[in-house]
Amino acid sequence: MIRVPLLQRELFREMLLISGICLGGFLCLILLGRLLQLRDLFMAQGVTFFDLVKLFVYLSPFFLILLIPVSCMLGLFLTFLRMGADRELISLRAGGISIWPLLSAPMLLCLLGSALTLWISLSGISWGMDNFRQTVVDMARHKTSVNVQPGVFNTSFPGLTVYARQADPGSGALLDVFVLDTSRSNTSATIVAPKGQIDSDADRGQVFVLLENGHVYRKQGEELSVISFDRYVLSLDMSRLLGGLELKDKAPKEMSWQALRELAAGAFATEDLNFQRRVQIELHKRFSLPAACVVLGFFALPLAFFFQGMKRQFGLLVCLGAFFLYYVLLSAGMSLAESGVVSPGPALWLPNGLFLLASAAGMWVVAGEREVNFRSFGDWVLRRAGLRKADT
Repeated sequence: MIRVPLLQRELFREMLLISGICLGGFLCLILLGRLLQLRDLFMAQGVTFFDLVKLFVYLSPFFLILLIPVSCMLGLFLTFLRMGADRELISLRAGGISIWPLLSAPMLLCLLGSALTLWISLSGISWGMDNFRQTVVDMARHKTSVNVQPGVFNTSFPGLTVYARQADPGSGALLDVFVLDTSRSNTSATIVAPKGQIDSDADRGQVFVLLENGHVYRKQGEELSVISFDRYVLSLDMSRLLGGLELKDKAPKEMSWQALRELAAGAFATEDLNFQRRVQIELHKRFSLPAACVVLGFFALPLAFFFQGMKRQFGLLVCLGAFFLYYVLLSAGMSLAESGVVSPGPALWLPNGLFLLASAAGMWVVAGEREVNFRSFGDWVLRRAGLRKADT
């Protein structure tokens, strides 16, 4: 049986605990924010706690590929920052232990995080988004009619107000229907019909209100037009409630790895150039983010040595600031690649390369026990900017 040194076991246990707490906290905050966007649609329609848990689980992989790297980074950083504050790093150095014997536990944590992120990016995202889309559409198809109560103005859908004097929850039939459409900024429409019917399209993720024998009063600026109709279909797009998670056509970010490979292999002849770039971006992102677990983890290690002695709350801000810089570089690269300024490969891998170089430089400084005085550097920057007087 392989015997793991006590130091490595304790390091791994503490880093894993902190990473798990950070991951759970970030995931809960993001998913609760997303689910709150569905509150107006589902609150009054008998949705159970189990339904919300299903949505929570299905939506998780979409965010985990970005949250796992930052959680690994925080786990390493806060662990070694705590050891520095408790003078444990100084004691280890005094006992003749350099930084290299301490790398086994961080490396194991980063590799496990990278493997988990890779598995999620290749198969978990498509599984979660497919089930999430289907669950939302099923809820809309079976329960939206309940929300149109007779004699009540329904404002569940952004930009639309629906009123019916009578409504049948079972069949979705409506009588004396009034709809105010303010979804367009420069025009508004008032639709009046003696009867209507609520229906849905599960494949397209839409709910329809079919109106008959009514009138449309459309106001644009100072002009008012009146149009009569025999049949009028008002589409209530579910994706507008989901903060950018499209339910119409499947976006590349929701596709499986196999589907992306098939598109990249030969189905581009029928797609526009922007879609091709998005597919190429997604192909590189599915591997660059798992690699970020290792890169950001080893970037956090020398960073903790540089800031040892700092309080944890300030250290947390420093680490999150470093990840924010990584995310800005990644987002900028994706935007440039989508616009065609640079190719997707360099754009998606450049943040990893820059942080890897910074990690190597930091490890060289820490291993050689060279001094890095950030306070003096900050004073120098302030003096150069004219915000502090030079010492006399």
